[in-house]
Amino acid sequence: MVKLNRIYTRTGDDGSTGLVDGGRRTKDDARIAAYGTVDEANSVIGLARLHAEPALDAMLARIQNDLFDVGADLATPGDDGPEGPNLRATPAQVARLEAEIDAMNATLSPLTSFILPGGTPAAAHLHLARTVVRRAERLAVTTARAEPVNPCAIHYLNRLSDHLFVAARVANPHGDVLWVPGATR
Repeated sequence: MVKLNRIYTRTGDDGSTGLVDGGRRTKDDARIAAYGTVDEANSVIGLARLHAEPALDAMLARIQNDLFDVGADLATPGDDGPEGPNLRATPAQVARLEAEIDAMNATLSPLTSFILPGGTPAAAHLHLARTVVRRAERLAVTTARAEPVNPCAIHYLNRLSDHLFVAARVANPHGDVLWVPGATR
């Protein structure tokens, strides 16, 4: 369990930050950027929850917890430590997202165009969260090219962006805000 007695430590004043395994990296390291962006996505999801209906809010609450798991996973390079297995994203978390996507999507009509981000406040925040998750995924992929990353963390982020897209559609009960190609020429 995490216990924080002090919020500031001054150890990051040199532009570095600590990983779960005790190692230190510069704050602009791809791994740090990846889990920092996961944290950013989590914050945007928190904003979306302010406007979400109860069923969607419950899904988003589970996702926020999952994102702490994914962030911990990305903040823990290497293999399990002497204390036991590291916290990692799991296939079950990805499967839950897929099941929720399928259930939400079953209530929606097929898309006829690309969707413009917007509509209700919940939908707009979910679209913003989706784009932040996509950035986190790109940063995790960049990290994985240079060093080992749990593939399931990347799978989770990929599926989460899909989930947030479908959730944004659900959060627009009066229909999608569709792109009309060339409409503003």
